[in-house]
Amino acid sequence: MLSIFRRKLSTDAQQTKHTSYTFGSLEFKCNVCGQACKTEISELGRERASCPVCGSTVRMRAIVHLLSRELYGESLTLPDFPVRPDIRGMGLSDWEGYAVPLAHKLNYINTHYQQEPRLDITDIDPALSGTLDFLISSDVFEHVAPPVSIAFANAAKLLKPGGVMIFTVPYFASGATKEHFPDLHEYEISQKGGRYVLVNVTEDGRKQLYEDLVFHGGEGFTLEMRMFSRSSLLDAFSEAGFNKVKIHHEPDFIHGIYWHEWHEEGGLPITARKR
Repeated sequence: MLSIFRRKLSTDAQQTKHTSYTFGSLEFKCNVCGQACKTEISELGRERASCPVCGSTVRMRAIVHLLSRELYGESLTLPDFPVRPDIRGMGLSDWEGYAVPLAHKLNYINTHYQQEPRLDITDIDPALSGTLDFLISSDVFEHVAPPVSIAFANAAKLLKPGGVMIFTVPYFASGATKEHFPDLHEYEISQKGGRYVLVNVTEDGRKQLYEDLVFHGGEGFTLEMRMFSRSSLLDAFSEAGFNKVKIHHEPDFIHGIYWHEWHEEGGLPITARKR
């Protein structure tokens, strides 16, 4: 019964991308750990763990799904990835759940901003230019200090011509990107009255105080610098030298990938090829 329901669900989704399913259960194979899973459709969420074995979310499985399609032309589970040390890639603070097994399949390194192996996407080593077949950045660019255009440009520099970036950030479906700290220059984050605040001194010497900060991963952990918009994101990719930019709303029910909202708001995954 569950498999019949799953096939019907997939067929209906192909007929109209505006249909939203919130009932029933789904059997799927986690493409991160390869284990069989079963969950309620309503429990599938971008940030909600839905594989009881490895704890993968829809976003994490979407990263593996899109990387597999871009590299191999089909959606494989990570355990079924062929061993290809000739394919070189990097991750920007990737989730260890897929980063560790990915390193056993490809010439892949998961980098970090504050620990080794270290990579600052706003200040890359010129020796790395044009060396990567793929780059994964999942919910990182909203935390990069402005101007974020430098990060997009450096991402393109890292890739070989035709190389692909697998990318996610939260974003709005309309409007323009909202920079929380547009004049950020010399700043520090401290506590005031039991709350975190940001004190900034602009390039021309003005002092600014920002309260009501937004953090991801817990209070005081990773500061949100901006909230992207869909149109601003597409412009940023184009200006940085990417083409074939695609926002992926399509489901992959076999691997438990389903977005309850069929519009771009919320941060659907993006693939972009370097020109």
